[in-house]
Amino acid sequence: MTQFTASDTEPSPVSAPAVTADLHGRTALISGGSRGIGHAIAVALAARGANVALLAKTDAPHPKLAGTVHTAVEDIRAAGGQGLAVVGDVRRDEDVSAAVERTVETFGGIDMLINNASAIDLSPTEVVDIKRYDLMHDINVRGTFLLSKMAAPHLRTSAAKHQADAGVGSVGTAADGSAAESLGGAAGFTPQILTLSPPLALGESGLDPVWLGRHLAYTMSKYGMSMTTLGLAEELAADGVAVNSLWPATYIDTAAIRNLAALAGEQGESMIRGARRVDIVADAAVAVLSGQLMTIPEDGAARPVSGQFLTDEQVLRQLGVTDFSDYAVDPQSELIPDAFL
Repeated sequence: MTQFTASDTEPSPVSAPAVTADLHGRTALISGGSRGIGHAIAVALAARGANVALLAKTDAPHPKLAGTVHTAVEDIRAAGGQGLAVVGDVRRDEDVSAAVERTVETFGGIDMLINNASAIDLSPTEVVDIKRYDLMHDINVRGTFLLSKMAAPHLRTSAAKHQADAGVGSVGTAADGSAAESLGGAAGFTPQILTLSPPLALGESGLDPVWLGRHLAYTMSKYGMSMTTLGLAEELAADGVAVNSLWPATYIDTAAIRNLAALAGEQGESMIRGARRVDIVADAAVAVLSGQLMTIPEDGAARPVSGQFLTDEQVLRQLGVTDFSDYAVDPQSELIPDAFL
């Protein structure tokens, strides 16, 4: 059974995350990222020296939402990284291909892929517009799959270079053995795909129907993203590429949540007060992407996390953070657990 590394003693309260990664020379490609969680992750990676390319549609300002792909790149550069804006739609094959090609041409490769772009509609089956259904599945499932597919060869190249630099021997061909050897030999940073998708809720006989019953169309699309994590973790393990999912433990104060809050009437304000800031997801993402979270399988050899569904709070607790009040929009309000948890 896999377990996360943790101290044997109870740590003293820590409010500042110990995310001190050095990502100079590493390159991340992020879908979305003009605002919200994707933007926060992009800036956090840049602050650790990473090159960050963004694939997003926001070429021009939105009348109601701040931020474009171009202003996001300005923020990336201001944080200390190099940025690249690729205007495009994750639903279009040619745009995804162009984003991958331009990232490689500009920065020399891809070391990290963050599947952040996502659409949401919580309407029940009889109410949801089929165009919204198509939008969610085209962005959430197909977009995640397509971008991962096109970036995978470059992530394998990065992994091979990383293993060579670390002095790791060649990888075998047996599925279970080679996967363990490849990921186990590369301490610290490991090329990775990180997808913003929830854990699959399991019951005694398979998938727990609770979230499928609440918003079937949306849940199907997010679970599709999570299934790519499981599948790609298995496919790419022997090549030394880690694949994980990250999900907020609570509501996060983003435009999407504020839009939902606006529809909730009097309860909307409490939704915002019960949320955390985007920084918590960004700090957790940096920790995972920089290889600060390891697992200890039954053989006792620490290896980079892969094939895992993680929450932001879970990740930061493994780094010793015990006080999360600084992340809260309103530290006095009760936090609201996010969907799928």
